[in-house]
Amino acid sequence: MSVALEKQEASSDQRSRRSGGREARRAMRAAPLADDIRPVRPGLEGGSYGPLSQNDQERIHEAVLTLLETVGFANAIPSCIEALTRVGATYGDDGRVRLPRALVLDTIKKAARNFTLYGQDPKHDMLIQGKRVHYGTAGAAVHLVDVEKREYRESLLQDIYDAARLVDGLDNIHFFQRTMVPRDIPDPLEMDFNTLYACVMGTSKHVGTSFTVRENVKPALDMLYAIAGGEENFRARPFVSNSNCFVVPPMKFAEDACGVLEACVEGGIPILLLSAGQAGATAPAAIAGAVVQAVAEVLMGLVYVNAIKPGHPAIFGTWPFVSDLRTGAMSGGSAEQAVLTAACAQMAQYYDLPGGSAAGMTDSKLPDIQSGYEKGITDVMAGLAGLNLVYESAGMHASLLGFCLESLIIDNDMLGHCLRCVRGIEVTDEALSIDTITDVCLKGPGHYLGNEQTLKLMQTEYFYPAVGDRFSPKEWNEKGRPDILQRAIAEKKRVLAERFPRHVSRLVDDKLRARFGEMIKLPRNRMGG
Repeated sequence: MSVALEKQEASSDQRSRRSGGREARRAMRAAPLADDIRPVRPGLEGGSYGPLSQNDQERIHEAVLTLLETVGFANAIPSCIEALTRVGATYGDDGRVRLPRALVLDTIKKAARNFTLYGQDPKHDMLIQGKRVHYGTAGAAVHLVDVEKREYRESLLQDIYDAARLVDGLDNIHFFQRTMVPRDIPDPLEMDFNTLYACVMGTSKHVGTSFTVRENVKPALDMLYAIAGGEENFRARPFVSNSNCFVVPPMKFAEDACGVLEACVEGGIPILLLSAGQAGATAPAAIAGAVVQAVAEVLMGLVYVNAIKPGHPAIFGTWPFVSDLRTGAMSGGSAEQAVLTAACAQMAQYYDLPGGSAAGMTDSKLPDIQSGYEKGITDVMAGLAGLNLVYESAGMHASLLGFCLESLIIDNDMLGHCLRCVRGIEVTDEALSIDTITDVCLKGPGHYLGNEQTLKLMQTEYFYPAVGDRFSPKEWNEKGRPDILQRAIAEKKRVLAERFPRHVSRLVDDKLRARFGEMIKLPRNRMGG
């Protein structure tokens, strides 16, 4: 056989092997993966990054105990004073509630940990423990971002429902806390009730919501108990948590929110104890000082909850925000916010408490390059720090003033990247690949494209974006040179035209509408009929 013919056959064989590799890879892409072997998934272990040393954490802890013992909190409502003094707090002549160190430490020791935040669908249950990471939405934006018109408009109840049903199908957004305020519902009771209704009808994932005053909790509980099939069922699997700003920084109780907290604890709803001071405005400008105040405020809330009901599920919600000190405006996408959130994750781990904080709050008004780098940096640092619940991680713009449906779709891809970073690298004998390298170099074709290891790992080891651009320039040109925003707009329109979740049955919804009547403002025909 001639040398030329040998080369031709060798080249043909190599092309055949590569083609076979392509066919095998196509087949692998089509095969569904079990949840526990997907490359990214809820509850991956973080914790590889931490801005605070062990000594830093201990100094913060000591400062916190000092503040709670000497400064305490003002503006406690009578029921709060009664609950806290009953367990050992003091109420001074100056009207401030103070906590002895022993009470704080004893509460931390006995507080709930390693609990589950439930979805209506059990596949969305989240075990909150250790450094397991989950990403979700949050916020109370008052505007929806219309990316096609490049303008902001007031957010509506329909927008909340639309956001919920988008999130319901986005794998890397693990829970849905209400994202916007329905500006078309001015009455506070109807606003609270319909916000919750839109959320729980739009997604079977765990939902977070808030209430304006104590009296608004009961009708919401009546609705939740009905959806769950009874109060006992809801208490066994509460699929809604209460985002509760019980504190007005610095170090004062929020009276209405305290009433809500008490009603939610009594009704079986887990509590996100949320302290949201703004560094340089309502919290110290020093980042360490902002962490100290936030931790002190949340620990006061933890003692409060446990004084009402020992062991009630409560999330250590340190949410200190950052100011642009040139203007005093909030800067949610800043580098300072990234390290501040990571430090809060560490302090939750210091106490071995379930932690939730905020990231992804870009200052950019639109899903643009600034939005991408601010969200990506703050979200991945929160995940690498092992934050259990990363709120605000998707969809938010303008430092919480605007929410964008298209950004949910783009940010779902971004969060997949973040989760892949959180997962890190598994180093095993098999992963070191000595046998594979040996086989390819000494016996094989000199590449790994059709290799058994490549085919085995292509889905379990690698994350692939849904709308992110990985086309070659030639393919991109042939497809009309699309950008990621155009693809997100098209995907949003497709999903909103097709996806109308039915995890709450029509029969149950009929009963809700018969019971609550005109109080339910979301028309059935805007929910798929």
